[in-house]
This record gives sequence, structure tokens and C-alpha cells, in this order.
Amino acid sequence: MSDKRTCLYERHLAQHAKMISFGGFEMPVQYTDIVDEHLAVRNDCGVFDVSHMGEVLVSGPEAERFVQHIFTNDVSVLATGNTMYGMMLHENGGTIDDIMVYKEADDRFFIVVNSGTQDKDWAWIESEARKFDVVVENQSAYYGQLAVQGPNSEAVLLDVLGFDCKELLFGMFKKLDWNEEGGEVIMISRTGYTGEDGFEIFGSHSFIQKQWDKLMESGRCKPCGLGCRDTLRFEVGLPLYGDELSDDITPIEAGLGMFVKVDKEEFVGKEAVARQKAEGVTRKLVGIELEGKAIPRHGYEVVVGDETIGTVTTGYGSISVGKSICVALVKVEYAALGTPVQVRIHRKLQPGVVVKKRFYKTSYKKA
Repeated sequence: MSDKRTCLYERHLAQHAKMISFGGFEMPVQYTDIVDEHLAVRNDCGVFDVSHMGEVLVSGPEAERFVQHIFTNDVSVLATGNTMYGMMLHENGGTIDDIMVYKEADDRFFIVVNSGTQDKDWAWIESEARKFDVVVENQSAYYGQLAVQGPNSEAVLLDVLGFDCKELLFGMFKKLDWNEEGGEVIMISRTGYTGEDGFEIFGSHSFIQKQWDKLMESGRCKPCGLGCRDTLRFEVGLPLYGDELSDDITPIEAGLGMFVKVDKEEFVGKEAVARQKAEGVTRKLVGIELEGKAIPRHGYEVVVGDETIGTVTTGYGSISVGKSICVALVKVEYAALGTPVQVRIHRKLQPGVVVKKRFYKTSYKKA
């Protein structure tokens, strides 16, 4: 079956983007150069087409109770107009997906899921919803989405798109009436996947196309592909589903226990992850900094002595840090900071050391 296309597909081709298959969609991996696009986001402003993401609306009298049931984090403490990150789990603690939950009202929650897991997520959400007095709607086909990211993103939204979002802090969102063509409600959140200040904009395909065109015509915002989206998120320790999280990797193993609230009443997978929190895990996600310039890649072996202790989940020659670095899932006895390890790259063992997974400091607007 051929990949799907976002509402901006023709625009990507017109800008000579290099296209790849990702999450069931034909997506731009880069327009000019991954390094240039990466640095534009770190230092100025870049825009990503993230219309491949999926959206689910949950509404009804038991909306909050249902979201609590499928979600590891605790939405009972989430204020209206705010977002929360967490996971949906299998009973054994493995991760169905990592998601963002937007609280629109006590009886209305908007959920953003990953592109490659949309069908799996929707089938599971729809099945679990039958146990609650809620309505769940798969709105993925309606929405397009832009991510405008970087230290100048707030100014670009105001000057180019006319959206004043300075009152939003990181994790907050607002809904606005857009009346250019008969009126529609759009949503803007101060969120993102790059470690920089930035915004994500949701709306109809027509709306998203118009905003993209305005950004391109302005010259104030560089188009960016999935290549630098991965390098940016990796440097600040943000996980990618399929690499750092999966059906076989729990959020506790991935070092994301702060988003798993085992003290709340119930959620699917609670017993398994509560046990891991209490008893510990046998493997753990760590950062590794290599001594040389050889680049570790997903699936490469991590070795200590004659023992293979784990595998690389993501690795790059960091653009912002200037070092060869990776994240790896290793046996917990080798996870302490400062532990010397080796990574097998093209049959050669490259020396390195265990470090923190966040290689670069985030720049969110929190106050």
C-alpha cells in the first residue's frame, strides 16, 4: 500500500525537498541541508510539516476518567488550557505510544498520537472507550499541523501570521476563531519536539496551507525536514517511539518514570510499571559519549569486555555539541554515569563513557 500524503505535499515537492517514507506518509527529510536546518531552529526559526500526526477527541461525562484509564500521567491535576505528556501502555508495561493530552474542558480532551502508531492507537482507544460514558472521534483526517520552532518563533507568529501568543507559557494552548474564509476554530500550543521555544498550530488543511505559504513568503522561517527534527529532539533527550519507546520497552526502562503516576487510582499497565518502580529494572536507557568521531547508529552493539550489554537506540555526530553521541538501552549494572563502554561500529570497538541522556540544554519559556 502506498504512503499517504499531507496537505503540504505539493509544496514540499515545489521546494525540492527530499522525500522519504515515515510513519505511513511521504514526508520531507530535508530541503537543503540538515545541518543548516538544525541550526536555524537552534538560533532563529524553522517550520516543520507535522500533519502526519494523529488527533483524537474524547468528550462526555466520563472523559477525564477515561483519559486517566488509558494514560500514565495524572490529568486530574491538569488545568484547562494546558497540555500533559505521558504514555499509553499494554498490561505488561510495554508502550503502545507516547502522547500529548490537551485539556479543553473537564469533559473534553484532545489527544495527539504518533503517525506510525495511529491505527494501533485508535483501535485500542476505541475498544477501551466502550467501558466508559464517552465519545471518541478520530479527527486525524481533518487536521493539518505546523511546528514553528526556535528562539524567534514567538515574533514570527506575531509578525507573519498575526497570532499574539506571548501570554502562553510552555505547555499551554489556546483556541482562536480564524475568519479569513468563513470562520473556523484553530488551536495553537506552546509545545514542540526540538528543545527550543516554539509553537504547534492545528487547523484545517486549507488553513495550514495558507500559514505555510505566509511563512515561506516572509523569509523569516526556514522549512525543516524530519532529518533535523530527529537530531534536535535527540540532543535534548526526547524519545522517539520505535527507538527509545516501543511495545517492548517500558517508560521506566526509558527513564521516563516522572510521567508515570503509580499513585493514581488506576490505568492500564499500572501493576507492571509500579512493580518496576518499586523493584527496579534489568535494563536502562543511557547516554553515551564516544572519544572519537565514528558515528553510532540504531541497533549497534554496546560492549563491556567480552559481553554485549545493550544496543544503540539513536546515535549521531551532534551538530550542537560537536561530539559523537548516542542513546542506548543497556543492562542496568552498566548504567551508572562515568561507566566506560565500547560501541561496535563497522566491526571496530569505539571507546566511550556513560553520560546523561540530555546532551543539550532546553530553552522552553516557563516563566
